Amino acid sequence: MRALFWLLGLFAVAVGLVLAARYNSGYVLVVLTDRRIELSLNFAALLVLFTLVVGYLALRAVSLAAALPAKVRQFRAERRMISGRDAFHKALRSYFEARYGQAEKAAARALAAGESPGLSAMIAARAAHEMRAFEARDQYLASVEGGSPEEDYLRSITQAELLLDERRYHDGLAVLSHLDHGNTAVLRLELKAQQMAKNWDRVEALLPQLERKRVLDPVVLAQIRRTAVSENLKRRALEPRQLREAWDRIPADLRVDPLVARTAALCHMALGDNAEAHRVIEQALEMHWDAELVALYAEGFGRDTRQQIEKAEGWLPLRSRDAGLLLTLGRLCAHEGLWGKAKNYFEASLAVEPSHTAHLELAKLAERNGPEGASEQHYRAALDLSLEQLREVTGGRRRLAL
Repeated sequence: MRALFWLLGLFAVAVGLVLAARYNSGYVLVVLTDRRIELSLNFAALLVLFTLVVGYLALRAVSLAAALPAKVRQFRAERRMISGRDAFHKALRSYFEARYGQAEKAAARALAAGESPGLSAMIAARAAHEMRAFEARDQYLASVEGGSPEEDYLRSITQAELLLDERRYHDGLAVLSHLDHGNTAVLRLELKAQQMAKNWDRVEALLPQLERKRVLDPVVLAQIRRTAVSENLKRRALEPRQLREAWDRIPADLRVDPLVARTAALCHMALGDNAEAHRVIEQALEMHWDAELVALYAEGFGRDTRQQIEKAEGWLPLRSRDAGLLLTLGRLCAHEGLWGKAKNYFEASLAVEPSHTAHLELAKLAERNGPEGASEQHYRAALDLSLEQLREVTGGRRRLAL
């Protein structure tokens, strides 16, 4: 309706102008130096209007011509920005689709177009890293060095992560040393680097921070702590006093942990303190029953073997079907020359769960006290069990000799 009203209005004005011009008898006199020009008022009005329109169009054309270079530059910049944004999106999509070659090329185009330079360089660097093109990766990382603080942090955290993935943990630690260690991402990477560098003291020092910030699952955190404590015990197993001091500093709940107790027992045995090793195992088994600790209890024989037998037999009423405990008791009795009890325990262990170790122990007893041929029978049974376990591991396949 509004357009219709405008159209009617224009027609009305046009009709009015035509009628006014028809009955208008006025004229315009233009006086020059040597001549006089007389024009009708209608023609003069049309001439002025035409002159104004032509002047306006001329000025508009000059203005557009002057602004043309800037508009061309703006158009090219917009095209470059659109192209860079498209390349950036393609780089992201290709990277997460694991098409790293396409991702690197697209990210390089986005970086050249100035589209999110920090992010584009990081995508290109990560894609190059996945293709093991480490020199290209380092060039992409260096291309955004010295930028804004946010880009510097992004570059450093990415560089540290990629260096650790390359197992260059010393270089990774050097990069991480310049970052804020209150950041959870930095803590994660430093923990990984210290584990790779086997700096177990530093790993233990990081664990309280990680626990406060809830960076890792408690189960994972506990496993890392057990490993760090165990590895630190191994490093101090060079002298009895150092080992004892390190053991005394370990919290009571970790001393009965199977992994820590097993490590401590092996360290004591290596230093010849078998009695202390057996005490560590006994304390741990009272809290956490562990098959490897039970087997280790029969290692490192000393003067306390009789006490070990009594202790192990005390566990037997609750674990009469534990093949490992029965095997350990048999080995302890055999060491003390209790041949009959040893044989009974070995046979009981076999009845619960056949094992090549029990057959080997019975073969040794048969060589000493048994009838002729009994040892060969047990040796054959041990070999058969070993071959059966090997077939299970290899799936029945065997490598052909070349």
